[in-house]
Amino acid sequence: MVINPKIRGFICTTAHPLGCAQYIQEQIDYVRQKGAIKNGPKRVLVIGASTGYGLSSRVVSAFGCGSATMGVFFEREAENGRTATAGWYNSVAFEQKAKEANLYAKSFNGDAFSDEMKQRVVEAVKRDWRTVDCVIYSVASPRRQHPKTGMLAKSVLKPIGRSYSNKSIDLNTSQLEMVSLPPATDEEIAQTISVMGGEDWEFWVHCLRENNLLSKGFQTVAYSYMGPELTRPIYRQGTIGRAKDHLEATAKKLDEQLKALGGHAFISVNKALVTQSSSAIPFIPLYFVLLKKIMKEKGVEESCIEQIYRLFAARLYNGSSVPLDKNGFIRMDDWEMLPDVQLEVGKSWETLNESNLPERANLPGFREDFLKLFGFGFKDVDYNSDVAVDLKLPSSL
Repeated sequence: MVINPKIRGFICTTAHPLGCAQYIQEQIDYVRQKGAIKNGPKRVLVIGASTGYGLSSRVVSAFGCGSATMGVFFEREAENGRTATAGWYNSVAFEQKAKEANLYAKSFNGDAFSDEMKQRVVEAVKRDWRTVDCVIYSVASPRRQHPKTGMLAKSVLKPIGRSYSNKSIDLNTSQLEMVSLPPATDEEIAQTISVMGGEDWEFWVHCLRENNLLSKGFQTVAYSYMGPELTRPIYRQGTIGRAKDHLEATAKKLDEQLKALGGHAFISVNKALVTQSSSAIPFIPLYFVLLKKIMKEKGVEESCIEQIYRLFAARLYNGSSVPLDKNGFIRMDDWEMLPDVQLEVGKSWETLNESNLPERANLPGFREDFLKLFGFGFKDVDYNSDVAVDLKLPSSL
């Protein structure tokens, strides 16, 4: 089957297995070039492990720390002439590379929010590991069925208290547009917190702890985002911000509970990156294309794998205490939030129009990064060749 990218809205509905394999290989190559992380964990569970920060966390754990890894995700296999999702092909490629390196890797495809999935992972840990050293929580989902009540919650991106309008970009046409969003209802706020807050993270840690599966010195990290003043009305002061507030409060609660094990729960505030989920957020892609160009010019731009390697090597497992800000957060967005970077982004945003958009925004770079998420645009891949699309996870064979 010859596979071409098919873009619909903010997603690509096809994925290329060889391109996804190349995407994984490039991340592995970067980690190996940077070198081993001496104090890293040996058994790592990544919840939300198939794309973005979760995927890079699994790569750094395995190929930077030599960790055995388990990954949980919800992806679609190939069927009826359709390709699998990029996350599926990423996970297949990761497992293949881990196997070649004699590293333990097992994946679980299904609903991470469910009690059934948690029990499947618990049984595998009991059988294969006995304890877990680190849990990375990186779930990005638009909906969640609560495992206790059965209620279905859906997240929304809306401001709170009043409507909000600002510049955005239509990714299909590369044209600027004004987008207006109405204020969220109390029910929409509550549902967004249910989906994107910290309750499920807490359920995972409690489930492992109740089964005596947490090692001494256990650490768990959930990923969050702050963003600049520019996006604050729609992000941190909106429904997603309320969910992030809940996630961050959960970290403090878990950190207190883990003290008896000498363990910790952290929030890592990461920088803005092109991901499948961030591309769906109005205003954020436009902010990102301005940001990336400026950060690249200043020599402080980081890809997903570069940032996560720095998180593990310089923050979590640096051989000393984990550096935190005044709120107790790990700040991996430190380079994004440099005053000179944000000053230039703000100036570009205020004066941006159709005529100067190509000059100020790195739109070709954004498209390139976006398509690579789905396995397209790699120089070493022949996209005119037939490829097999029905790939299986080695751990399930």
